[in-house]
Amino acid sequence: MEALKDLSDFLRQFWGLWLMLLFLGIVWWAFKPSNKDRFKDDAMIPFRDDEGVEEKKDDGRSS
Repeated sequence: MEALKDLSDFLRQFWGLWLMLLFLGIVWWAFKPSNKDRFKDDAMIPFRDDEGVEEKKDDGRSS
């Protein structure tokens, strides 16, 4: 049981390093040049017209 506690104490020291490497990996992935076109396309999603939905024509008259 003592060995397990010692192992736990030893591995606990590396959480900061693990989280820093994880963060840097995500930043590297986000700024990779090969993702540029994908992110530009994804950024335009809110501005696209809905495909398949016919435009509702409103001439101001009530029906």
